[in-house]
Amino acid sequence: MSFCDPVSDALTRIRNATMINKKKVRLRASKMVAGVLDVMQREGYIHGYETISIRPGVSEIQVKLKYYAGKPVINTVTRVSKPGCRHFSQIKLLKKVDNGLGISVVSTSKGILSDLEARQQNVGGEVLCTLN
Repeated sequence: MSFCDPVSDALTRIRNATMINKKKVRLRASKMVAGVLDVMQREGYIHGYETISIRPGVSEIQVKLKYYAGKPVINTVTRVSKPGCRHFSQIKLLKKVDNGLGISVVSTSKGILSDLEARQQNVGGEVLCTLN
């Protein structure tokens, strides 16, 4: 089985773990996934994460999921840009998620940012996913 989209795999694992109220979930490690998790942590969707070395050259990321009043903070996770169909957006055309209640994760020339941070820095880029 080939593995070609680490971000989609990570989002699916997070979505599945929140559906069964798991406290932690393990993901395959990559720089792009770590960037998305940094944004999720800054915006308050997860408690945090740490990288665990399995053996030399192989590592995983363990994510501590966040719940409020017994319900997951992450309601929906949607992958926007896919390997077969990339979705780029100028900053002027970047839409708000659920009237500003959710966020978009954008890969820009200044790193992986939330839509709010991208608007503040006035940079557009590839819209990776949306969170609500």
